[in-house]
Amino acid sequence: MGNALGILLAKRTMLYLVLVGSMCAVGMENVHAAQTVVVTLSNELKFEPNHVTVHVGQTIEWNNASVLVHTVTDVPKLASNAKDVALPPQAASFNSGNLAPGATFRHRFLVPGTYRYFCIPHEAAGMIGEVTVVK
Repeated sequence: MGNALGILLAKRTMLYLVLVGSMCAVGMENVHAAQTVVVTLSNELKFEPNHVTVHVGQTIEWNNASVLVHTVTDVPKLASNAKDVALPPQAASFNSGNLAPGATFRHRFLVPGTYRYFCIPHEAAGMIGEVTVVK
């Protein structure tokens, strides 16, 4: 009887640990999804930082801190140079349109992979950014 009780308690403890571990993993996923990463559009014609890594479900907010109008564009047909744009397969393209000084644009990333985006008026000047989305 004592041995059977010990086995039952051990199984219950293992089940508890598995459930708690699963809840922690789900909780961390929600923490990542809730965190917004901020990228600044600058007077120096740069995205700062120009490369960020986020988790699936996270949002990036681009803030135009410049005196110039900028865009945040990941639409292949709008790029002057094909190497300035990239989308993972099955990811939706995005385009902020013109962002006046002080304006913001937000995009939530749902597909893992590499995204390369650019500013339409300043692509030729090298205003290109990159996002890596991981699971």
